[in-house]
Amino acid sequence: MAGHTLILLLVFSFFIFAYLKYFERKGIYYPIKGIDFTPADYGLKYEDVFFGTEDGLKLNGWFIPQERPRGTLLFCHGNAGNISHRLEIIKIFHKIGLNVFIFDYRGYGRSRGSPSEGGLYRDARAAFNYLVSREDIDKEAIVVYGKSIGANVAIDLLSGVGAKALISESAFTCAAEMGKKLFPYLPVKWIITIKYDALTKIRDITVPKLIIHSRDDEIVPFRLGEKLFEAASEPKEFYRMSGGHNEAVFLAAEEFSARIDAFLGKYLDRPTAPQ
Repeated sequence: MAGHTLILLLVFSFFIFAYLKYFERKGIYYPIKGIDFTPADYGLKYEDVFFGTEDGLKLNGWFIPQERPRGTLLFCHGNAGNISHRLEIIKIFHKIGLNVFIFDYRGYGRSRGSPSEGGLYRDARAAFNYLVSREDIDKEAIVVYGKSIGANVAIDLLSGVGAKALISESAFTCAAEMGKKLFPYLPVKWIITIKYDALTKIRDITVPKLIIHSRDDEIVPFRLGEKLFEAASEPKEFYRMSGGHNEAVFLAAEEFSARIDAFLGKYLDRPTAPQ
């Protein structure tokens, strides 16, 4: 009887392990290949850009110029869709005076390859390197913005390169804590290999930070945003929003725009005070 119970436990454990590994491979990234809209559909001029990564992949992005830019925003999007599904928020950033460069990670849109944690980090570095290679932007006025998993990617990027500021929206502290939310009764942290460890990395990022999170976020718990803010070094600001993970910005678009504008006014429109 005891042996039978042990066999059942082992079989059960195997299936739990297999399920979590499957989720790690298939349940994190939801890329869409087809491009549904372009900036031209929203009245914006743009350049369709292809650039390479350090491991030999070709990625696609859009550079949307401002006539008189106060700076350039590098946009790291979330884990679903592609660049064509971010045009409404691109319009917000463009309207407050920013060039916007948004790119698709490997496997998304017209970018080659398949997504992975290390791959997304390499893609963000390639996008940043592409930006600084351009002669028509101020390299001292690059702001990095990330939403959801893209915020964790942005935080990783700024742990290795310099920029003017970081805007993080709906980031999570690390994959293990998100796993506890999704599978509260399973030993997720002992099984999954992905990290997305923003909590450790943000401690050493010295550029000004605006951390945004909605109290009503049904995907990334608000407490994870608070925890990330507490760990971040100064200078930093926390912007509490209301509304769902994907709706909060659009429920308060004017307020969102004003907060971003005010943050940029402190750090982008004049030199940052020595730390």
